[in-house]
Amino acid sequence: MWHDMFAQQIPFAEKVIRTALVYVLIALLLRATGKRGLSGLNSLDIVVMVLLSNVVQNAVIGPDNSVVGGAIGAVTLVAINSGVNRAALRSERMSRIFDGSDTVVIEHGQVLERAARRIGLRRHELDHAVRLQNGDDLAQVETGVLDPGGQLILTLKADDQSATKGDIEELRAQLQRIEAHLAGR
Repeated sequence: MWHDMFAQQIPFAEKVIRTALVYVLIALLLRATGKRGLSGLNSLDIVVMVLLSNVVQNAVIGPDNSVVGGAIGAVTLVAINSGVNRAALRSERMSRIFDGSDTVVIEHGQVLERAARRIGLRRHELDHAVRLQNGDDLAQVETGVLDPGGQLILTLKADDQSATKGDIEELRAQLQRIEAHLAGR
């Protein structure tokens, strides 16, 4: 029993190569699904992720069911992922390759239909994002950008933005000057 638990059944190098190849395949598949696919996972997406991990399990570990074999696969996955993340941090080009780039989906209050369709954003999702930014309508949005992480970042037109604490302080100071002027009469 103990021997089977720790005895490797396939060579170390094969385990590392298998794991690296599956990592690359899954990374390419996820990259091909686009930004939105990673930002808003629904229940069907979660089912796919769980099943995907089960489908590729044998490709990673092969016929090796040992603890050592599993540990080698896990360490390899974490090491490759860490290396890719570090490479993306150091190089803008690598970051664009692995993460992608921003996609403008709204300009001057108009939805760029082609861009929105390409990344799978629906109108109700854009409307919801506007409401989260304290807007009432897409026409109030100057720009809307979907970042590589899947976040929709909206910039409301200047006239439609909420007042800041600085704006309120400025008004308060003006009111105090008016009150002082009126009291001096």
